[in-house]
Amino acid sequence: MLKCFGLFLVRLCYGKFVDNLRLFVRGGSGGMGLPRLGGRGGDGGDVWVVATKDMTLKKIKDKYPEKRFTAETGVNSSVRALKGEKGKNAEIFAPVGITVTTDDGRVLGELNTEGVRVRVAKGGAGGSFHSRFEPTKGWSRHIRLDLKLIADMGLVGFPNAGKSSLLTAISNAKPEIANYAFTTLRPEIGKVMYSDHKQISIADLPGLIEGAHMNKGMGHKFLKHVERTKQLLFVVDVCGFQLATSTPFRSAFVAVQLLTKELELYKKELLLKPALLVVNKMDLPEADDKLEELKEQLQNPGDFSALLPDDMIPNRYLTFKHVVPVSANTGFGVDLLKSCIRESLDEEAVMATKEDHKVRLKTLRLSLPVTETQTMSV
Repeated sequence: MLKCFGLFLVRLCYGKFVDNLRLFVRGGSGGMGLPRLGGRGGDGGDVWVVATKDMTLKKIKDKYPEKRFTAETGVNSSVRALKGEKGKNAEIFAPVGITVTTDDGRVLGELNTEGVRVRVAKGGAGGSFHSRFEPTKGWSRHIRLDLKLIADMGLVGFPNAGKSSLLTAISNAKPEIANYAFTTLRPEIGKVMYSDHKQISIADLPGLIEGAHMNKGMGHKFLKHVERTKQLLFVVDVCGFQLATSTPFRSAFVAVQLLTKELELYKKELLLKPALLVVNKMDLPEADDKLEELKEQLQNPGDFSALLPDDMIPNRYLTFKHVVPVSANTGFGVDLLKSCIRESLDEEAVMATKEDHKVRLKTLRLSLPVTETQTMSV
C-alpha cells in the first residue's frame, strides 16, 4: 500500500514539472507573385525554437494551451512592391538544455547555451516566374521539446538515501526534505561555491526504484537527466534501506550494484562517466562497521554477486574515484566531499584539454604537406 501510494504521489506531483512538450509548428505560406509584371511574392516566415533564460516548458504550456505555432504568410507582390516582404518568423522561447526532436525521435538540434536557435519549420516560397507565380505552403509537423538538465554532477540513489539533505549541506539549494520516500519529486539544481569563486552545479534527481530502466516509477523521466551530467555521484544509506514492507531489504553494497545495473540497462554509456560514491548517514549506530563491510565488498564485488538478484548483476562493476563517508545531518565529511568533487572535475577538465590538444595537433599534421609533417614529427 505504501509503495503504491508513493508511486501515485510521484506521478501526481511530478506532473507539475514539465520536461517534455509536444508542439505543432507550421511555416508561413509564400505570397502570391504578380504575373503581368513578373513580381515575386515574399517567402513565408519560419518557425524557430530559441534558447533563453528564465523560461520553462510549463510556462510555454500555460501560455500557449493549444500548443500551435504558425509563422506569418509572405506578402503578395504588387505594383508598389514587385518583391513582396518575407512573412514574420514565429519564435518559441524555450529553456536551455532542450533537445528538439521530431515525433519519430530524429534530433533537429540542441539548445545548450542561451541564444542558440533551431529552425523547426521552414516557410513556403513566394510565387515567381518559376512557379507560375503560385506560392508554396510552409512545412508543418509536430515536434518535441525534451528537457535534460545540464549539471557537473548528478546525484543518483534510491529514495530516502539522503540526497536532498546532502545537496542542502554542500550547496545553496533548498529542496524539500522529509523522512519518507519520494520527497524529491522534480529535479533540483544546487550550486557548490568554493573560496576561489569556482561554482559547480549538482542535480538532485528523484529517487530511482528497482525497474526504473523499464520506466517503473517514472524511471525514464528521471534517468534521462543523468545523460547530460559530467559525472555521477552515487548516494547510499550506509545501513541499507527498504522501500516498503512488501519489498526486500537492500544493503548499501546491493544498493550500489542495483543502481549500477539500472543505469546500465537504461543506457550503458552512462557507466563511462566518472563516478564518486557517497556513503551517507554515518551518524547512525553501527555505521562504522557497515562502512568497513561495504569497502571490503567493493574491493572484490564479484565475490559477493550472490547477494544480488540473478538478473540484476552488472556486466561491469563500477570503480569509484572516491568513496566518501558523510553525515548530511551533522556535517561530518561534507568538506572532504566538496574537495573530492572539485578534484575529480578538475582532473577530468585537464584530461579533456589534453585530448583536445592531441586532436588539434593530429588535424594540423594531416593538413600540412608531407615534408612539413615529417619535420614536425622529428
